[in-house]
Parts: sequence; C-alpha cells; structure tokens
Amino acid sequence: MCRGVCGFKLLKCEAIYTINQPKRQTLSPYPNTDLQGAVSMSVSIKTPDEIAKMRVAGRLAADVLTMLAPYIRAGITTNEINDISHHYITEVQHAVAAPLSYHGFPKSICTSVNHQVCHGIPSDKVLKNGDVLNVDITIIKDGFHGDTSMMFFIGEPSVMAKRLATVAYEAMLLGIRAVRPGAFLGDIGYAIQSYVESQRFTIVREYCGHGIGRGFHEEPQVLHYGNPGAGLQLTPGMIFTIEPMVNAGKRFVKLLPDGWTVVTKDHALSAQWEHTILVTDDGYEVLTLRPGESI
Repeated sequence: MCRGVCGFKLLKCEAIYTINQPKRQTLSPYPNTDLQGAVSMSVSIKTPDEIAKMRVAGRLAADVLTMLAPYIRAGITTNEINDISHHYITEVQHAVAAPLSYHGFPKSICTSVNHQVCHGIPSDKVLKNGDVLNVDITIIKDGFHGDTSMMFFIGEPSVMAKRLATVAYEAMLLGIRAVRPGAFLGDIGYAIQSYVESQRFTIVREYCGHGIGRGFHEEPQVLHYGNPGAGLQLTPGMIFTIEPMVNAGKRFVKLLPDGWTVVTKDHALSAQWEHTILVTDDGYEVLTLRPGESI
C-alpha cells in the first residue's frame, strides 16, 4: 500500500533522515538543497530477529496473492475478492489485515481497476473481460507488516494493458536491482523513471514506496523518480517497499471524494507492482517473492 509523499495527502516536502542504530547519524537526502523547514524523520535498521519476522510477514502477504489467482475472473466483484482475502488472512494465516480500519479505510485489501492508480476500495463492482486489476495486500503477523501487490488481467487484456503492466513490472525490477549498501534512494528512482519514460509511459509522483516494519508506513519515503546519487544512502537492515505506479497517459492523478481512491486525471490506464525489500550486506532480498517468481 503506497504512501502519499509526506503522508496520505498530496503534499511534498524534503526530509532529514536519522538512522536508528546504536550510533546515530543525521543524513540529508538532499545535501545540496536548502532544508530550512524540512521534517525530521527516523529510519530504523532492523535487528536479525526483526528481519526474521519480516520474512514471515512478507511470505504470508505473497501467499495471499497466490491464493487469490484462481478466483480472479470475469463475474467476481472486488468485494468478494476482499472477503476471500480477509477470511484467508484471519482464519488460515492467523494474521491481521493491516488496511482494515487503518486511518478509517473500510476494507481489508485495496483493489484498483483500470484507471484507478492505488487505494481502490473493494465494492460491488463486477469485473469484466478486458479489465486490469491491482490487488494490494498488507498483513500483520507477530507485530510486523508484509506488503505486496500485483496486476491481474481479467480475460484477454488489450495490447496496451499488457504492455503497460509489463513495463511497470520491469520498472519495479530495475528499482530493486539498484538496491545495495552504499547506493542512494535516488538511484532507485532514477532507474525506474528513466526506463518508464523511455517506454513513453509516465510515473506517478504523488505516491511512493515507504519504510515498513512494526509500522505500516515508516521512513524513508522511496520515490519512483529522481537523480543518481541523490537522497538517503542505503544501509544493511533497512526494509522498504518499491511500488512504482505507471500511467499509460499523463502522470497526473486526483483523489476521489471517498478520500482514498486515486485515479488518473485523463482516465488512462494505470499499473502497479510492489515488493518489500531488505537491504543486505551485499545487495538485497525480496521478502515478498511469490512461488515461481525470480528477481
């Protein structure tokens, strides 16, 4: 579940990040920028025990998507997908559906259809052939969050929908592969943005990836655009999501009156994939990898 820049509303800010480890240091993600009025934010470094629990939470979140695949077809409603997910999370996994009641969100998962970008609320909308659907799952197990999403095609997708979903997935992979100790958040954003724009699609800028652990949305903010060498430097033990939202048309979005659902302003299709990533001593580990998926 993506985070709005500087929170859940469409705001923009700069941040001074503090790394939470035995010896603390304050780092500026924009060292050449005037940071007057910036917000101080804390980035936690997970312990080995916390990382082990995050692995469990990530695997469970991925398992929900795998479980859902046979159910997602023409004729099902997004409410039914929500109910199937909620039952599986609570009764089979004995976990908690993190979105439910989070800041008032009314459902257990997010379902975003066609031109919906993110945070779609499950409803009685019936899926039909040609629709494209993002299902975003976040669970809590033993106090830790696992967060992941993927695209589903309902029947046969259009050529544009298939290409858009493929580019969004490949962009996420490029962002993940930029993760390593000593790299910068800007390296991730640049890898994603440059690829997406080379394919003549656009990146949503108002929403971003985020740190995750005991909290659903922690620091740092992980923008899906940027410049190489900019932003916070990555340290082993950081865990965050990478979840680019890619539009077929222009990048601009708007928030619907329900206060949650984000859509493209021009009603063009949007696609998103998400994984939770651990920075390791020599690279990265994908904590929400699904069976058969390799990165």
